Amino acid sequence: MPTTHASHRLSLDNIALAATQVDPIFRNSPQFACEPLSHALGAALTLKVETLNPLRSFKGRGADFFLHQSATHLAGHTLVCATAGNWGQAMAYVCRARQWPLVVYSATTANAYKVERMRALSAEVRLYSDDFDRAKEEAKRFCANSGAYFVEDGREASIAEGEGSIAVEMLSRRDFDTVLVPLGNGALLTGMGRWFKTHAPDVRVVGVCAQGADAMAESWRKGRVVNRGMANTIADGIAVRMPVPDALTDMRGTVDDVLRVSESAIEQAMRLVFSHAGLVVEPAGVVGVAAVLEHPALRSQRLATVLCGSNLTAEQVARWLV
Repeated sequence: MPTTHASHRLSLDNIALAATQVDPIFRNSPQFACEPLSHALGAALTLKVETLNPLRSFKGRGADFFLHQSATHLAGHTLVCATAGNWGQAMAYVCRARQWPLVVYSATTANAYKVERMRALSAEVRLYSDDFDRAKEEAKRFCANSGAYFVEDGREASIAEGEGSIAVEMLSRRDFDTVLVPLGNGALLTGMGRWFKTHAPDVRVVGVCAQGADAMAESWRKGRVVNRGMANTIADGIAVRMPVPDALTDMRGTVDDVLRVSESAIEQAMRLVFSHAGLVVEPAGVVGVAAVLEHPALRSQRLATVLCGSNLTAEQVARWLV
């Protein structure tokens, strides 16, 4: 992939604005070197913990900044999104605060806890198909027929800009040379990468996908959209099989590499983070740690990763952590 991009749709000014404008409840999350975890991994690893907020994920940053930027021109429209769970919770949270109607589409296989939380946050949740991308297409059909507005994570620039505020915070206490970022639809990775590559261009920005959901990795390597027939991973938050073209464009010049990790490495990473950092993190949230396990060459670098979600059911906790 090209390593330069003359113009970029993600605005540095907007990322800087998001770092001050996003609801303070999502900002200034903990960042620290976890010595016990680093020792277990054989690598110096800094954690950016995005789970200690009302949503237990980073998604509130992007949702909140999206509505800050879009409220005026979307006034009067019902908002609609499709989600594996965390994005829907974020949209539900910020829409409830603004008394804005929201319809969320999820697959019937979605995490039950996440579905429960979206409904508790006053969203209308519609479960459709056992496949996320089919649920997403149904959400788009509903919007085309109703006049509602589809808020697509990965397509709306302001979402990535809001999530880029994480990179602003990380550079204020920089103690790493490579950052490992979970890669689902790309908003988190591209928002952070955009900021890093301008303000700390020597930082290597590495996306991490699950092997069973590597459509984004393959698309990035080939420079074109590559759809997969299915996504098969426990990391539901990054289980993308049909990439958003805009997000792939945003990756140009902001991402140095994309790595894949196995299911066994993801499970091991969850247990290590629980045992050595005392944190419950969902599969998608620990793929950066899984990458350290599965790609030993990383261990010679000073590393950082974002633990970006902790929404697990009790059954999942019992299966993976206890």
